[in-house]
Amino acid sequence: MSTPRKSPKRPAVRTASAPAGRAVDRPADDEIWPRVTRELADDLAVDALARDRAGKAPFDEVARLQEAGLPALLTAPGPSRRGADWRAACAVVREISAADSSVGELLAHHYALSWSSRFFGPAHEAPAPRDPSTPEGPGAARRRPLALDVCTAEERWLLAGGVEPPRPATGPGLVLTPAEGSGGGWILDGRRAFASGVTVADRLVVGARPGGTGDLLVVLVDPAHPGVFTDAGTDRVGQRLAGAGTVTFDHVPVPPEHVLGVLPHDEHAVAPFTTLAPLALRLLLTQVGLGIAEGALAEARDISRADQAGPAPAGGADGPAAGDGAAPAGAGDDPYLLLVYGELATAAHAAAAVVERATDALSRGLHAEWSLTPEERADISVLVAAAETVTGRAAVHITTRILELVDGTAGADSRAGGPGFDRFWRNARALTAPTRADHRLRDIGDHYLNGTHARLTLLA
Repeated sequence: MSTPRKSPKRPAVRTASAPAGRAVDRPADDEIWPRVTRELADDLAVDALARDRAGKAPFDEVARLQEAGLPALLTAPGPSRRGADWRAACAVVREISAADSSVGELLAHHYALSWSSRFFGPAHEAPAPRDPSTPEGPGAARRRPLALDVCTAEERWLLAGGVEPPRPATGPGLVLTPAEGSGGGWILDGRRAFASGVTVADRLVVGARPGGTGDLLVVLVDPAHPGVFTDAGTDRVGQRLAGAGTVTFDHVPVPPEHVLGVLPHDEHAVAPFTTLAPLALRLLLTQVGLGIAEGALAEARDISRADQAGPAPAGGADGPAAGDGAAPAGAGDDPYLLLVYGELATAAHAAAAVVERATDALSRGLHAEWSLTPEERADISVLVAAAETVTGRAAVHITTRILELVDGTAGADSRAGGPGFDRFWRNARALTAPTRADHRLRDIGDHYLNGTHARLTLLA
């Protein structure tokens, strides 16, 4: 039976804060995050297999993320905040996913949702948290838009949920009804499944329609409310630690200040910048897929190197010198093995190149904000679709071939303490299964051949 879930206390963030009254230096911060990410990825890789096999709710993984300060990365720098841009966020998701793709998916959804107030809030209105030194009258909170990314950093929240409209086959989705009384607000009801984070989130960001029809409102909900019930998804083939589950909302109040924005029902009334929201999420999940491919390839290489390494030369110190033309131990001279690794490394490099181009284009679009044009948005959409398609196919191909490559290799069997390469394949399959590559390719072809723009839609 489902019960309301309380969020556990998080350990203190160890990253240093900037001195009060002095703005954070962005270049210095961009140098900090790669080191912090690398250390966390190394830590996650140590017990990734054991945690995958256990399949528990990822409270420990979230604590590690919070300890490293990564959920607060994608926010504007300030006197007490260390922020970075979307390129840095994509790099973080990619490296974390190479070690543990479930944690990478958690972070990907969190980053995309943290910009909800920017994507769906009023155009050209810069939301900001309240200054405690500034007096406010009654109702000021309702007038002040919520800066979700800043609140997320300051309150140390992990976000989960989804704002895209439900597909027709999944039911009516979540419904809002006006709250009674002079305070205003809404009452949220309904049930919906989410792909990541709902079992461990501090706040949920969801889309719901007033009366079930019309414009979609994007709202912020506390999962600790007694009317919120979470059922964990325990039968997943892959991405077992992503915190997927189904959430039921039973008469949950939503105050006016927790309405982050609106998505018009008429797609012609949607600003191009707003429709970058699903593209941002798709590209972040593509970074997860690329991380899976690169992580699997790196671990397979370590196994192959160890398997190829022979015993030390019988001559010891008097053996062949490195410069006399002898092949070094562990170099590997099996032409079939070299051919396979050449093929897989090339597939990974090709996917990385396409993903980097899409990342640069999306970053420029996000920087343009409300001045983004429909033509620019269409170009970004095509690049993201190409990255998604190429990377999805590469991830499945690489993880499948690696399973064949290491089969029977000493040290590769998870039962003997090896890395358990099946988890890479399972995770790649689970991540790419919801995506229809033929639909993406059709949109790319239509744009290339006919110059047609993809629909301005929030469906990811």
